[in-house]
Amino acid sequence: KGTIFGLIGPNGAGKTTLLRIICNILIPDSGKITLFGQPINNILQNRIGYLPEERGLYKKIKVLEHLIYFGRLKGMSNKEARNSAMKWLEKLEAEKWINKKIKELSKGMQQKIQFIIALINSPDFIILDEPFSGLDPVNMELLKNIILEQRSLGKTFILSTHIMAHTEELCNSVCMLNKGKVILNGSISDIKKSFKLV
Repeated sequence: KGTIFGLIGPNGAGKTTLLRIICNILIPDSGKITLFGQPINNILQNRIGYLPEERGLYKKIKVLEHLIYFGRLKGMSNKEARNSAMKWLEKLEAEKWINKKIKELSKGMQQKIQFIIALINSPDFIILDEPFSGLDPVNMELLKNIILEQRSLGKTFILSTHIMAHTEELCNSVCMLNKGKVILNGSISDIKKSFKLV
């Protein structure tokens, strides 16, 4: 609780597959996933926020309608979803886009919308797969600050990224995968010490 776990590795290492298994999108061939001390199930899925690497937005739907729809899928009332959407749009400096269709947004703005979807119902456990994709440095900083703020509120994150600087800056511990195998696993400081980087 209240930590950020980094998941790193080259393309094809198995990061996204692992995240999809945790979200119950893919079924593992072996092993099991437990979350909050229970086997993963459909009810627990509402306590997970997930930002996928690939865009998963409906291009012809307006931003606010989009966010309300995803909030409702997570069990929120229409009013709760609308209020949360407006709060997050303001926080991410995107409130002027509420009546724009998704297809009218830049890649960076679409990424912000996906980020809001991951957080809209205030989940306890948040999975971010390449969250900074398509963002300029100013918006990267904005998202990083929100992630750190949410961590301070006790939220737990898995952060998958190709950018080592983000891992070092944000994560408490890290796991490196390659071809589906764990290569490194531990706290950032311990890993640095083991390679004499500190």
